[in-house]
Amino acid sequence: MTSTRTRALDAAVELLGTGGLRALTHARVDEHANLPKGSTSNHFRTRAALLSGVVDWIAAHELRDLGGGEFLPTTPAELVDLMCGFLDHLTGVDRTWTAARLVLFMEAGHEPGLRDALSRVRAVMEQSLVAVLTKLGAPDPLTAAQAIAACCEGVILHRVARDDRTDPRPMLELVVHGAFPREETI
Repeated sequence: MTSTRTRALDAAVELLGTGGLRALTHARVDEHANLPKGSTSNHFRTRAALLSGVVDWIAAHELRDLGGGEFLPTTPAELVDLMCGFLDHLTGVDRTWTAARLVLFMEAGHEPGLRDALSRVRAVMEQSLVAVLTKLGAPDPLTAAQAIAACCEGVILHRVARDDRTDPRPMLELVVHGAFPREETI
């Protein structure tokens, strides 16, 4: 049986991802999750606590989809393949979850606590990517990870906000391969 907390968080993600920030209230979460009135408030006393809980819930969901934060491509081409698949997943099957995360990104500009929670999530994902890039031999894995993440975030934003179906592979190939030294030709 699914816990009350899990049902509330799933409903909150659905409300954020389909109706935006204004759709998220404790009462609406209770209603959407078919929970008794006040159930969401028992787990998340304030709106800020609810938003922070949703950030953590989305992060856990995305990290699980990445294999617990451990993905192990052995070549830059495999990394591009993995990132393309992840982008397709985030903007396809998990579109509502991704839209909810984008709503939270925008709100983070006004809510320092939310910004901190999102920063923690970004750091975990960035560390995973830095580890992969280090293993693959990138001379500056942190900057490369930041560039790849920025490219992915841009693709995600355009896919969700504009329903842009542009193939991300050429962009990701450029950014990923740019992270590695090129052999000089004579």
